[in-house]
Amino acid sequence: MTTARPLALITGAGRGLGAAIARDLAADHDLLVGARSVEALAAVTGELPGATPWPVELTDYPAVAAACAPITRLDVLVHNAGVADLGTIADSTVDQWRYTLEANLIAVAELTRQLLPALRAANGHVVLINSGAGLRANPGWASYAAAKFGLRAFADALRAEEPGLRVTSVFPGRIDTDMQREIIAGEGREYRPEEFLKPSTVAAAVGNAVRTPADAHPAELVLRPWRH
Repeated sequence: MTTARPLALITGAGRGLGAAIARDLAADHDLLVGARSVEALAAVTGELPGATPWPVELTDYPAVAAACAPITRLDVLVHNAGVADLGTIADSTVDQWRYTLEANLIAVAELTRQLLPALRAANGHVVLINSGAGLRANPGWASYAAAKFGLRAFADALRAEEPGLRVTSVFPGRIDTDMQREIIAGEGREYRPEEFLKPSTVAAAVGNAVRTPADAHPAELVLRPWRH
């Protein structure tokens, strides 16, 4: 696949932060926007006519391989898709641990592996949307934090193994998204959007990292909500 502008693939782009990142990068990138189905991408592709839907279930590894095969050059890969299945260690199950680690870590590793030739061809940039939970584990977040700590280790290893690529880990605090509403409801608290980062704010930070001049390597970026 060839393109006149840099090509970016964004996973989890159907809503929330992923859609915000797509809006930011659309200014100067051609886009592949990923989600589980074409239907999940209808809103963002309707808003961004230049975006091409890339529907694939990221834990279906034969489907991932088939979807990656036509991509021969990729300038930016943004790993945004993920799940938050929370609960205490005492109440957790093997299935919960497997589900959380599979979606948030193993699928990321395999998608990156499949796209390494295309990324190498472009001296590309891999952006991993991590979390504050990737820096500190809090009660009730064990499996999610374990996956995000693993994602940070994966980014560090990728950065060391692939010196031709830039690899950026982004550690945002809580973001005002539908997923956040579900988390707050599970915590039994009132939802106050002003307490959280705006998706557009985090997306702008991702865009700034991607657009950093080539003589610099933005390795890690930490964002926290600022109440003032």
